[in-house]
Amino acid sequence: MKAMLSQPMRDKTQEEIVATRDRAIKHLTDAGYEIVNTLFTDEWYSEDSMNSRGLVNKPLCFLAKSLENMSLCDTAYFCKGWEEARGCRCEHDAAKAYGVNIIYEE
Repeated sequence: MKAMLSQPMRDKTQEEIVATRDRAIKHLTDAGYEIVNTLFTDEWYSEDSMNSRGLVNKPLCFLAKSLENMSLCDTAYFCKGWEEARGCRCEHDAAKAYGVNIIYEE
């Protein structure tokens, strides 16, 4: 079983993002899931690389990659606050439309 995280990041500190991810990953791994990465931090997604590739809408690039990774998953885990985050709402709509199991952070 594989799962991805959908997590609001806008206006969050790096510490808040990491703490939320760690909590969600622990919950999912304890339940037997393998985590599919949706936090894209490699060079391909650096500001310089994205600019040199001519990206106009960087959040849309991240969403597209996240949706691609969702295709590898049985489950999508939605962290608290997902309803307020544009990308998380798109991921949620896709998960529902394509029959991906959904878990919500309690």
